Amino acid sequence: MGLLILLALGLLLAWASMVLYTAWVLIHPARRTYGFAVARNLPGDPSELLVGDPPTRGLAFASWTFRSRSRDLPVWDVQGLSPSGPTIILTHGWGDSRVMMLSRLAGLAPLAARLILWDLPAHGDSPPGGFTLRAREHEDLIALIDTLTTDGATDRAAERSVPGASRLILYGASLGAGVSIVAAAARAARPRPALASPIAAVIAEAPYRIPRVPARNVLRVRGLPYRATLRPAMALLGLRFGYGLSWALSPTAGGFDTALHAARLPASVPLLVLHGSLDPISPPEDAQAIVAAAPKSTLAMIDGAGHNNLWTDPAFAAQCSAAVRSLLTRATNVAAPPS
Repeated sequence: MGLLILLALGLLLAWASMVLYTAWVLIHPARRTYGFAVARNLPGDPSELLVGDPPTRGLAFASWTFRSRSRDLPVWDVQGLSPSGPTIILTHGWGDSRVMMLSRLAGLAPLAARLILWDLPAHGDSPPGGFTLRAREHEDLIALIDTLTTDGATDRAAERSVPGASRLILYGASLGAGVSIVAAAARAARPRPALASPIAAVIAEAPYRIPRVPARNVLRVRGLPYRATLRPAMALLGLRFGYGLSWALSPTAGGFDTALHAARLPASVPLLVLHGSLDPISPPEDAQAIVAAAPKSTLAMIDGAGHNNLWTDPAFAAQCSAAVRSLLTRATNVAAPPS
């Protein structure tokens, strides 16, 4: 009997350790910085991209930081190729960085006057800590928007209010898609000066509804245990970030559900969802539900695409570029340049 008790205690300790490890992994993703890109022969900053037709040039950019939640978060401020185009703010997903968002610039730079790429807390070149699995990252994006517009009421904001800042497009991938939708809905709901630069549209690449689903799929794809550990880990994280046990138990994760936030978008802010039909991380049915909830939305379901190849496969990238070009033409009342 004593041996059985010891074995049971050992199993319980091992299970508890795996739960804590799972929770730790989810809020401490691996960093993807310049060195990560160089090791894989990928562009490490905008100047190393090949863009244009034919693709022969890099993109001029400046580096700066903005303050949010007591952290200085790094930004690449990239010059686009369309002086009459909007400013596009790109927000990456879990475990990615602004470096990994560079793959979208070949398709987006010809459509924009300016592109803003930044690192979420605990990602890329950002300081450690502060990552909340999207519970608070929309606050960081709103702080960035305020820095770019006259809402910031600073000399730096005034300097950066042109070009393109009168037409802001929020572009987010995976977790960043949810951050962009939540930020657009939250910012639209708050009082702001009449001259504040509006958000003209939101583009959500591979969005998901609740955090448990992509976490499960990421762990499964990476061959990590999740069946007995993920729900308790999500419960711990939900408690830590103010959602209680809902992240593990509630169908809407206690109001986290991206579809609920999409429903709060004003009709003046159209939503475009880009999604791969074979996405193993963010289910296509989540994209459909988010589109159905938004007052004004379009779904571009890319047949055969997965989670990370919408802009790296030339055939998929052409479809994404066409969908974005169509949205920008409608949302900003400026004809996008031909492809």
